Amino acid sequence: MAKILSSLLVVVLLLLWGLAAANGESKEKYRDSKQPIRVRIRDLMRRMSMAEKIGQMTQIDRATATPNIMKKYSIGSVISGGGSVPRLQATAREWVQMVNGFQHGSLSSRLGIPMMYGIDAIHGNNNVYKATIFPHNVGLGATRDPELVRKIGAATALEVRATGITYVFAPNIAVCRDPRWGQCYESYSEDPVIVEAMTEIIPGLQGDIPATSSKGVPYLAGKNKVAACAKNFVGEGGTIRGISENNTVIDWHGLLRIHMPGYYSSILKGVATVMVAYSSVNVVKMHANYQLITQFLKNTLKFRVTLFITFSSRSNWEIKCLFGDCFLKLFSVLRNTWRRTRLVLFSILF
Repeated sequence: MAKILSSLLVVVLLLLWGLAAANGESKEKYRDSKQPIRVRIRDLMRRMSMAEKIGQMTQIDRATATPNIMKKYSIGSVISGGGSVPRLQATAREWVQMVNGFQHGSLSSRLGIPMMYGIDAIHGNNNVYKATIFPHNVGLGATRDPELVRKIGAATALEVRATGITYVFAPNIAVCRDPRWGQCYESYSEDPVIVEAMTEIIPGLQGDIPATSSKGVPYLAGKNKVAACAKNFVGEGGTIRGISENNTVIDWHGLLRIHMPGYYSSILKGVATVMVAYSSVNVVKMHANYQLITQFLKNTLKFRVTLFITFSSRSNWEIKCLFGDCFLKLFSVLRNTWRRTRLVLFSILF
C-alpha cells in the first residue's frame, strides 16, 4: 500500500510544492519543502490512518464536494467532468473561488494535505465559459503539425491555471481503428505514427522535461503549466465494431505496433498520469490486466507515477454509496485490486 499511495503523493507535492508550509518552517518533515520528496512522502505516510490513505486515493465530482467533506474524509482529488461547472456561464474568478474553497477544506484537515483538482480540458478548457475552444483531436491530427498541437497545449494550460486548476484529463492518445467508435473524434488518427507525433501536446501542457530527468518520472515546469493525463490505456480505439468499452482482439505485436507508441512517447516526455481504459484486451478487462499494467507499463516502461481506475455508472466495477459507508465498500474493492494490479485509485462517485 505504501508504494501505491506514494506515487500519488509525488504528483501532489510536485503540483503544490510547499503550499502547506507557506507559513514557515515546520517540525514535520513532510511540510518542509527543503526536504527530498522521498523523505517527505515517507514521513507523511507513517502519520496517515487507513481512512486518510483511502481518502487520498479517492476522487469525487465537484457537485459532491464541499470544504467540510474535503476536510472530514481527507479527499485527495476533485473532478469537473463534462458539463460539471459552478454555475452556467461562471467566470474564471468563480472557478478560482470554488477551487480555493475545496483547497482550504483540505488544508484544514488533520494532516493538511493539499488536494488535486482535475478537469476534462480535451480541446481547450472547454468546460469554462468564454474559454478558447480548439478543434477536436481528429481535426488536429489532420494538420500533421505537432508544433501547432504543442502551442495549443501551452494555451490550454494557461487558461486552466487561470481558473485555479492544476490538472487536465488530456490528451486522449487512443488510435481509432473503427469510425463507429463514439469517441473517435477524440483520437488524433487511425495511424499510430500520427498519434505518437501528437503527444507533443504534453510538453505544451506540462513544459519541456529536462534532459537529466529519469524515465517515467513526471515533470511540471511551473505556475503556467498543468499536469497531463495520457488516456485511456490501452487499445480502446480498436474494440470490435467500435463498440465503446468492448473487447479489442489483437496479437501482442499488433498491440505494441498500433496502440502502444503514444504511451512510449508520453512517458519519455514526463506525462504525470495515465488513465486506464474501460475496455478489454483479448477478453481481459484493462482494470484487471496485470500483464499490461503492472508488468508492462510499470515494470517494462518504468512508469512510476499515478494510474487511474475510474469507477462510474458505466463501469463494470460500479460502486454506489453514501459517504457514511462508502469507505468500507471502497476498501473492500481496493484490497482486491492491490493484490492484482497495484494501482492508484481515483474513484469518481456519483
